[in-house]
Amino acid sequence: MVGPLAWIGGIFNRSGLRRRDKVADCQFTPIQEQKLQKLKARVQVPFDEARPDHQEALRALWSSAFPDVQLNGLISDQWKDLGWQGPNPSTDFRGCGFISLENLLYFARTYPLSFHRLMFKQDGKRATWEYPFAVAGINITFMLIQMLDLLSEKPKCLPGINFVRLLGEDEAAFDVLYCMAFELMDAQWLAMGASYMEFNDVLQATRIQLERELVLEDVHRIRYLPAYNLLYK
Repeated sequence: MVGPLAWIGGIFNRSGLRRRDKVADCQFTPIQEQKLQKLKARVQVPFDEARPDHQEALRALWSSAFPDVQLNGLISDQWKDLGWQGPNPSTDFRGCGFISLENLLYFARTYPLSFHRLMFKQDGKRATWEYPFAVAGINITFMLIQMLDLLSEKPKCLPGINFVRLLGEDEAAFDVLYCMAFELMDAQWLAMGASYMEFNDVLQATRIQLERELVLEDVHRIRYLPAYNLLYK
């Protein structure tokens, strides 16, 4: 299998995903600015397999995914059951940092029914060659970071600006949006009858739909986005 960076390499340069409305001189409130800077700080944290808190988060993810199965170690072939490419998940996390693990853990803890339904591929007619769950999650985190302009000083696209306003109302907005994006991606996967080689196309379609929802005029909280209705607790 290819790694997460190889999966996403190039798709963000396509014209279809560069469909951005530039907004100049947008001003955020102090609360919005504070929460944006906190989120941007999270994005900058690399995954460090030597840090005890990162190790504990990884163990917590396993416990949430397989509560009745004992994990043999942080390096184990068991991780492949969760959708990692090899026995050491830290290899995949290097593509997007600690926030991608935080996103997966938030998904597992907050929406366990959705998490397990997607992890076990329980809905619809599945492809012979399915997307690996955990690695797909890392790609979704990276896609959201790009879509929301979180690597820039301030977002300059309308979806990113509107997201900061939603973030001001709910500090967990990025994590919730991640869960919605995962559900939406799987729904797109099934609708397109996709297989592994079409993953980039599915992720592109997911991003376009989220961008459309983020510019809706009547959305004032992250849970008002239409895709939120896909989630099950």
